Amino acid sequence: MEALASQSLPYLNFKRYLPLKDHSRCNFHPKLHAQVASTSKDLSMSHHVLDKMPTTDTFSWNHLIRTHLEIGEIDNVMYIYQKMLIRGVRPDKHTIPRILAASRLSNSLFLGRQVHAHAVKLGISCEDYVITALMKMYGHLDGAKTVKQVLNTSSVGKSSIFGTLLISMYLKENKPRFAIDMFYQMVTLGAEIDAVAIMTAVGACSMLQSLHEGRKVHGIAKACGLETHVLVCNSLLKMYVDCGSIENAREVFDAMSSRDSISWTELIRGYVKNGGFNEGLKLFKKMTSEGIRPDPHAVSSILPACARMTAHKQGKEIHGYLIRNGVEMNVTVENALIDMYVKSGSIESASKVFSRMVVKDAISWTIMIYGYSLHGQGALGVKLFHEMKKYNLEIDEVAYSSVLYACVVANLVQEGRTLFSFIRRPNVRHYALMVLLLARAGFFNEAKIFIEVNKIGQHAEVVRALLDGCRNHRNVKTGKKIIEQLCDLEPLNADNYILLSNWYAVNAKWDWVDKLRETIRDMGLVPKKAYSWIEFHNKIHVFGTGDVSHPRSEKLYWDLQCLMKKIKEEGYVSDTDFSLHDVDEERECIPVGHSEMLAISFGLVSTRRSTIQITKNSRVCHNCHEMAKVISRLEAREIILKDPNCFHHFKDGHCSCGDLW
Repeated sequence: MEALASQSLPYLNFKRYLPLKDHSRCNFHPKLHAQVASTSKDLSMSHHVLDKMPTTDTFSWNHLIRTHLEIGEIDNVMYIYQKMLIRGVRPDKHTIPRILAASRLSNSLFLGRQVHAHAVKLGISCEDYVITALMKMYGHLDGAKTVKQVLNTSSVGKSSIFGTLLISMYLKENKPRFAIDMFYQMVTLGAEIDAVAIMTAVGACSMLQSLHEGRKVHGIAKACGLETHVLVCNSLLKMYVDCGSIENAREVFDAMSSRDSISWTELIRGYVKNGGFNEGLKLFKKMTSEGIRPDPHAVSSILPACARMTAHKQGKEIHGYLIRNGVEMNVTVENALIDMYVKSGSIESASKVFSRMVVKDAISWTIMIYGYSLHGQGALGVKLFHEMKKYNLEIDEVAYSSVLYACVVANLVQEGRTLFSFIRRPNVRHYALMVLLLARAGFFNEAKIFIEVNKIGQHAEVVRALLDGCRNHRNVKTGKKIIEQLCDLEPLNADNYILLSNWYAVNAKWDWVDKLRETIRDMGLVPKKAYSWIEFHNKIHVFGTGDVSHPRSEKLYWDLQCLMKKIKEEGYVSDTDFSLHDVDEERECIPVGHSEMLAISFGLVSTRRSTIQITKNSRVCHNCHEMAKVISRLEAREIILKDPNCFHHFKDGHCSCGDLW
């Protein structure tokens, strides 16, 4: 820093700064135009008066510099400073910070260093105002390392303000470890720790996702008597949520004497993030009942909790609340609404929200494209993608994934080939979707060549996509080889061994079945249990395969037997080939006992004329899929069944997936 003082005063490199601009010819930011127009006459008069005065004081020049700085005339600020020095007026602790701010805004580190040298020569470089301006200038133009040098050479080591400013700069540079160390240094030096310092340090813990460091900073906050300050509490809430400790977050929330919208939003976000959807919804309702108006961030935090079949009603209620209470509906909130409706089974409602949006970003289009695909309307998704391109929006890898999936659903092979060729840097997801598209269309040889050429055979996601094609086309021989490959790629995935076991069982190779099951037990692997659930009267009813634990099981099985009789009279023949199915218990249990059929039976018994909505944790089996189609026609009921792959809308004997899932 001493080297800066060797530069002479008042000479600066001002060649780029021309005489004062004519305000009437300046191109200002629109927001500043009116302000400049109203002040230009006064500024011209001020300049005229200063030029005519035989002697001037610092206050007059400072006022003129501040005015030009406020309206964004950086060049004029520097020109005035030059004139001020030439006139022999000595800058003070109010002048230098404004000139440093002008250097920062003009992105000139060279000029900023010269002004720093002036501050040193004038003996005001250790003034609080000047140090703050120096830290902001160097932080913006040269980084936190230089800022720390400025702080170390000053005499303000115990000031919380300057330490906090340096911490925030470390965070801006994504250096949370440096920020935490600086905070501990402040504590060791006995600096007066305020709420802003604690909040900034907690922010560093959030970035690190370190629960250990977060609890240490929380302890310091308690020692300083700041644990109840709303800024500190809100930052602690966010930190505990980011670190995955919803219990600690709840303790902070419950201990708060006063809460604002941010407090409620952070805890709601925490519950939703950790799967506590119902608790998040309860908090949102309590928040609104206490008269706290949710902001867009709060709304977008709670809507993911409603993006489930069982929470569709709550999602509609929140949407209604937003409309009735005039809550701001920005693009983030509208995107969250679309996503909620898509994932809770109402593609029609999602489409309505999308069509009414005044402003749509790339996320809006991508969600809707994926939504159409998820609900078996791939052709609409592809059409929407081409419409999106007309708006010159950035098409990222997620958008390409969505439209490729739309091609898979609509079986648009050539369209998929063309779109894939436009992806500059395909990822594994894109490759897997192309393999799925080719395999489902029956182009197995092309799919295998595609895998070999792109050298992607080591990715389980890609291999599993090829297996899906084998399922659809009942290509059992190829499917068996693929299953064996999956077992090699994912040796700890029990479902792969179950698939292989099923194949051997169907082909009566019982010795191999026994060996595989023994292998699964020896490895301590736990096969996935299939279950389905349905909501009725705000209660979730869960059914497992062959489940008899439900109070109405006897009635459900009896009704299913009656339905099976009707279905057989319609000419339906049960499929006994489970060789490529991924859940062992589905093979061993008669179709009438499958979890989705029990849930459908419960829906038929418990409701009248309304749509039956069911969720299953695994792929719906071929038999149940075919029976659901027949039931939808015989009972004249729409059945919506969501499995991990898509939404199946069964209506009038047809399914929206086109029997490809």
